[in-house]
Amino acid sequence: MTRDIIDINDFTILVEEAKVNTPTIDSCFFDEPIIAVAFYGSGNVDLAVKYIDKQKQFNHTKGLALSFYADEKVEFVHTVSASKPLECLVIATTAKAIEKLPNEEGELFSEMLNQLVNPSDHYVEGPSFIMTPEMQSIVDSLFNIEYTGKTKMMFFRSQITTLLSHFFGQLAALKTEKINTSERKKLNQARDILIENIDNPPSLDEISKEIGLNTFKLKKEFKSFFGVPVFKYLQNERLTLAHKMISNQEATVQEAAWNVGYDSLSSFSNAFEKKFGYRPSQIK
Repeated sequence: MTRDIIDINDFTILVEEAKVNTPTIDSCFFDEPIIAVAFYGSGNVDLAVKYIDKQKQFNHTKGLALSFYADEKVEFVHTVSASKPLECLVIATTAKAIEKLPNEEGELFSEMLNQLVNPSDHYVEGPSFIMTPEMQSIVDSLFNIEYTGKTKMMFFRSQITTLLSHFFGQLAALKTEKINTSERKKLNQARDILIENIDNPPSLDEISKEIGLNTFKLKKEFKSFFGVPVFKYLQNERLTLAHKMISNQEATVQEAAWNVGYDSLSSFSNAFEKKFGYRPSQIK
């Protein structure tokens, strides 16, 4: 388990990462009331939020952007395992610091996360959604920074600002959407089906039947909710997974291509270069 705390202006950034061989429980508290947004990378680690006699459980956290208010009585518990490693990035501030935030960031928090700025309980959950591929790419980059020293901090600061901008932009877009809670659950289920069958996904018709949403609505609302069409989302997930496999030396380029469902190495390499800006063979 690694836990780094970085101060940027009036934000405190908590970076948590854990890869274990046996199931491990990691618990943390905040020593003062905070307003925060948590961004989860790969791993799908389980999260339990406990306070007083209440508990909120999250079992599918991969790609989750979760805003919340929490005081000293709230415990955040991650259940980490070999199949569910932890990658969590928390951007936090305090109610006192809201007005001091630069570049009108304080106004955004007050306007769009008002229930967190004026909390009614020890823990108040704000808006949450699955990150867009652009947001997920930023989170992935922050857990795989290749720079060092001052350059690393410069890159980190710029990416945090960009991530917050995407968060509020997506939040504004979601406020205008007409996707109800039931349909959001079905869309998340469709996403999970794709990820669980990343090398050989079912057809749109098969997914539609499994989640109980017709194909037209699935295509339209999936793009609205996740920001990209169904199989573009699948492609992004495939390429991100392949990148990690090659970077961690878990597979050769050919093996990574096969593992994520590409039969053609040239098609894989071309798609990879289009997404990342370099070919898979150039990963060091």
